[in-house]
Amino acid sequence: MKQLSVVVTCTERKIAAVSPELQVRALPPGTVDHRVGMWHERLGLGTSAVPLMNLYQGEHWVQTRLLLETARAAGFSPRLWVASAGLGLQPASASFPAYAATFSPRHHDTVAPTGVDRRLWWKALGRRMGTPRLADLGGRRSVLLVLSEGYANVLEGEVRELAGTGDEVVLVGGAGDVEGIHRIRADGSLRSALGGTMTGLNARMASAWLSRCADGRLISPTTKGVWTRWVNRVRIEERHNRVPMTDAQVKSYIGKAVLDHPGSSRTRLHRMLRDSGKACEQKRFAQLFAEMMGEQ
Repeated sequence: MKQLSVVVTCTERKIAAVSPELQVRALPPGTVDHRVGMWHERLGLGTSAVPLMNLYQGEHWVQTRLLLETARAAGFSPRLWVASAGLGLQPASASFPAYAATFSPRHHDTVAPTGVDRRLWWKALGRRMGTPRLADLGGRRSVLLVLSEGYANVLEGEVRELAGTGDEVVLVGGAGDVEGIHRIRADGSLRSALGGTMTGLNARMASAWLSRCADGRLISPTTKGVWTRWVNRVRIEERHNRVPMTDAQVKSYIGKAVLDHPGSSRTRLHRMLRDSGKACEQKRFAQLFAEMMGEQ
């Protein structure tokens, strides 16, 4: 069977409560390296470690499990890796205690407020944890990346490094096209065919791609053709008689959304609100978003 490395992002929802010392908000101020060092020490002192495969919850993780089943049915031997702001790049078989860390800049448990520092955190954490880089997952294996916009921005350098290895790589979601990688953009117009919410869309799209893989390869002209014809046939631009919202309701939505979808841009959160059947003009949403973030 063809070896396949599958990389997905972690989820905020865990099966157990997070102890105060394993919440990034509890770290004292300092340089990125100092904070990473303290965080690494606290992880080592944590108790009740659980394999990552069993630690996470929510629709994204349910779809991740199904993604592995689809990969096996398509003739691949998948190995799952988790990209985590708190743990680095880890195999899903590794065990850790519940923790709270995110790349979302306005979250209470954000590892850093700026994109530069978030990338520095990722590199420093990888050195401390001794984790591999994305390029290390290639070689004899094809690589399937299922990344949110926020994580793709932080891991941009490693994604480009992976693209340079010449391995078969498919990126589902992400933040932009990368030369040498076949990217499948997140497409809300496929939800009518795939079901579920925006939270699990990338994983559902990855499964849909794998189920159409031909010739024992992750990427082939046949698969690309079958995918394109299927997308053109089932795509439905969602139109709603959207329900108006008050300013208070929009702010309430924003407060919950930034916690449920760490790392997501304002534009994506606005799109998700509209996809849910609610109405809020873009300029008004941007203003309320800025006000809401200033209150936190």
